[in-house]
Amino acid sequence: MLAALITHANIVHLKSNVVNQIRNYAASSRQQLVILGTGWGGFALLKNIDKRKYDVIVVSPRNHFLFTPLLPSTTVGTLEFRSIIDPIRNHGFRDEKHFHLAEATDVDFQTKTLQCRSILEPSLTYQINYDKLAICVGAMPNTFGVPGVRQHAYFLKEIADARAIRHRILHNFELSTESAVNDEDRKRLLHTVIVGGGPTGVEFGAELYDFIIQDVAKIFPSLQNLVHVTLIESKEILPSFDARLRTHAEKKIGKRERMKLLRGTVAEVNSKGIKLKDGSEIQCGLTVWSAGLAPRKITTLLDLPKTKQGQIIVDNYLHTIKKDVEGIYALGDCSYVQSTPLPCTAQVAEREGKYLAKVLSSNKKVPEPFFFKSLGMLAYVGEQDSLTDLPYVKWQGFKSWVLWHLAYTTRLGSWRLRMQVPIDWFKTFIYGRDISRF
Repeated sequence: MLAALITHANIVHLKSNVVNQIRNYAASSRQQLVILGTGWGGFALLKNIDKRKYDVIVVSPRNHFLFTPLLPSTTVGTLEFRSIIDPIRNHGFRDEKHFHLAEATDVDFQTKTLQCRSILEPSLTYQINYDKLAICVGAMPNTFGVPGVRQHAYFLKEIADARAIRHRILHNFELSTESAVNDEDRKRLLHTVIVGGGPTGVEFGAELYDFIIQDVAKIFPSLQNLVHVTLIESKEILPSFDARLRTHAEKKIGKRERMKLLRGTVAEVNSKGIKLKDGSEIQCGLTVWSAGLAPRKITTLLDLPKTKQGQIIVDNYLHTIKKDVEGIYALGDCSYVQSTPLPCTAQVAEREGKYLAKVLSSNKKVPEPFFFKSLGMLAYVGEQDSLTDLPYVKWQGFKSWVLWHLAYTTRLGSWRLRMQVPIDWFKTFIYGRDISRF
């Protein structure tokens, strides 16, 4: 009996050793893929990469994926912030230490090491080794050197930006009800200026205008006629859209009583408003800057070939074109495909992430080059009216608005978000927007 027990214990121990050896062999055969960023490109790469072949390490200053097309909706309470973000840790890390809430500060291409700084404790720095590195850090707002933008304007790139704008809007409305505020200051507080007529600027203006006509009219009836929105664009709004749809959006804005489109260039932003290059001044209580993209600090620091705009130049396989540097890829807004320049959109970045995941997961020595064909564009212009610019369909109006809702609901990153967003829309439709200030 004792001999049988000893034999059984030896067999169990032997099996355990074999399992551990198999695991150690699998771990040693896996390469280490480091992904910088959790935007559209990095998130698509993380979700689609074959994790049997790679230990995937993600380094990012934010621990969530943000569904940016719906970000303007959160600035006025149409949607809640958590309804459009998806925690990165929910997407399959082999080890909880494989996600780093940190920012990359430098890369040594010879030793294949990445220098990082913790977001939570900036004095904490460390290195991460990699076999392959995917740079998906996106871009930051471009101020074009205009004085006062960073000090006095609000950007709309992250959830924190949307929260700051929402807080400022409610602050201005509540302050305007105070009897100590004179009419001139009240008029200034209730005037919002949006700089930049791209999709973000137009959609934020649309959401803000809906808030004015649907909620302000009920909650702040005495202030309704004092509220104004000015959209400033030096050229034309929504330049990537079909000309007919673009004209429709301009006419839509032009018909509104408390919103106008102004052609001009901003020369300065200050605490009381903005100054244009023609010398005119506009007093406002909120300036939202959505006028272009600039490279992030880590992108500018890397010793890689770049464009004049600071984007990393890559080949048709999204690999850097620098000689003697292997395993370095760049995708999304921080990259520039040398043979076929592409727009800086979420659609491009996501497709590049899926493509790179397929290439790295494949056993093909010579993969197919990256090819992009646009699936189309959508933009909300307010009052249940959207633009749909597809290869064979050019829609506007209510049916396009319905398609806009359906398309974005299906594109959300998880089933949790696909449930939360329609619920938020329903609550807003029935009860109005939440104007709580916290």
